[in-house]
Amino acid sequence: FFSCNENPAKPPKKLLDEDTMENILYDVAVLQAANTNAPEILKANKIEAKDYIYKKYKIDSATYHQNNRYYAAEVNNYKHMHKRILARLEKHQNAKK
Repeated sequence: FFSCNENPAKPPKKLLDEDTMENILYDVAVLQAANTNAPEILKANKIEAKDYIYKKYKIDSATYHQNNRYYAAEVNNYKHMHKRILARLEKHQNAKK
């Protein structure tokens, strides 16, 4: 049995700190929204979402996926991260009004 504070997933070799992972997930959400609502803007600016994230945070796809799996294994903390991301998205949306 696992203790409540123990993550069942092994930490990746390149473990990103929680703030960085939250920022990555925020940027992914923004890029997904842009791709859904105005894909022509991304296309016109030659922005490929995955490449943008990898370059901005100096990571590769394996690092992203391993860290996402690691943080997702801590379900309660991951939910709180997503609540903070949603609050940031809402704040950004309200600032535009």
